[in-house]
Amino acid sequence: MAEKNYDIVIVGGGPGGLTAGMYCARARRKTILIEKYMPGGQIANTEDVEDYPGFEKISGPELAMKMADHAKKFGLEIISDEVKEIYAEGEDRLVSVAAGDIYRAKAVIVSTGGSPNKLNVPGEKEFSGKGVSYCAICDGAFFKDEIIAVAGGGDAAVEEGIYLTKFGKKVYIIHRRDKLRAKKIIQERAFKNDKIEFIWDSVIETINGDDKVRSLSLKNVKTGEKSTLDVGAIFVFIGFVPNSDIFREPVKKNESGYIITDFKMETSLKGVYACGDVREQLVKQITNAVGDGTTAAVAAEKRLEELED
Repeated sequence: MAEKNYDIVIVGGGPGGLTAGMYCARARRKTILIEKYMPGGQIANTEDVEDYPGFEKISGPELAMKMADHAKKFGLEIISDEVKEIYAEGEDRLVSVAAGDIYRAKAVIVSTGGSPNKLNVPGEKEFSGKGVSYCAICDGAFFKDEIIAVAGGGDAAVEEGIYLTKFGKKVYIIHRRDKLRAKKIIQERAFKNDKIEFIWDSVIETINGDDKVRSLSLKNVKTGEKSTLDVGAIFVFIGFVPNSDIFREPVKKNESGYIITDFKMETSLKGVYACGDVREQLVKQITNAVGDGTTAAVAAEKRLEELED
């Protein structure tokens, strides 16, 4: 086990973390970014990105590579490891990793994102990016004039179902219960939308297709009746879990586990900042994460300046 000293440690290599890394390295701060998998986060698993300014269309992996290369150009060090714990020791902030090393710095930026809950049914993994999606804003436009299905019954599922009517000729909302969990005002909007049809008391057993999604195999949980629904896409909104359980000391979070930050992206643990999908915010978009990362990097730099003074 070795202890390594840096000015700033960034945990997570999504768009927010890579942006923060670019700004910190550009400010000539000794900065390391620790990412469990490959840089890019969720966008590295996205086939096409059409909503990032300056790129009419770019593949997710290519955008992730460009972001990483840009940050490394200024001297950002990127390593692959799993972060186990973040904690404070005086004015220092420490990050321990699976390999056994400890990274000591004056500021830590957390960009660990989160993961959408999966259906965990046959075909879901195989057709991810080929008709299976977890983001209507990101992918809805790819399915113009197609029949679209949505899985879920909460606010996100119903709101995104309404949004998807802008593109699909028909939207089915499939819910395992006989009533929605979404807020009443959201339900009312959905019930009034002629393009939306609800399939109650049902679950998706398999996602079927060839080069893309073609149909869903459904089961009614009350009657046991099975059926097939022809669709061109299935959007899954059954919850999102932020990767926020990496702190030794309690850090303020909302009831869903998202980290609460102030306008500087600083958490309740001074010197630790959060950006992107892991923090409490309105929407989960690349542009949000990039803005968060910028703010967190500038705030971390100011902290270092104050400590040096």
